[in-house]
Amino acid sequence: MAAPPQQTLDRLAENLATAAAARAARVALTDRVAAGATTLSTVLDSSDEAAQHLKVVVLLESLPGVGKVAARRAMAEIGIVDTCRVGGLGASDRQLLLDRFGGSQ
Repeated sequence: MAAPPQQTLDRLAENLATAAAARAARVALTDRVAAGATTLSTVLDSSDEAAQHLKVVVLLESLPGVGKVAARRAMAEIGIVDTCRVGGLGASDRQLLLDRFGGSQ
């Protein structure tokens, strides 16, 4: 079995910076949701890369008044797995989440 190609230090630093920027964008998005500056429906309808790669459970937990238990219970009842990301949701799952948590939160 051949060894995987080695990354150069420059390429590694670039990849680490890209990953850090993506994490920061997702954190900023959940902070806006928690503060009420962005609604659930806006995030679910967004084509933004940060929104698409955000885990659904993290998004729901960032909603005001929704905790870990309520978020996971709702996902289980709807049939969304814990590892699902916003970009992987179907139209019916999105609508069920909006019905459950309201699009204006």
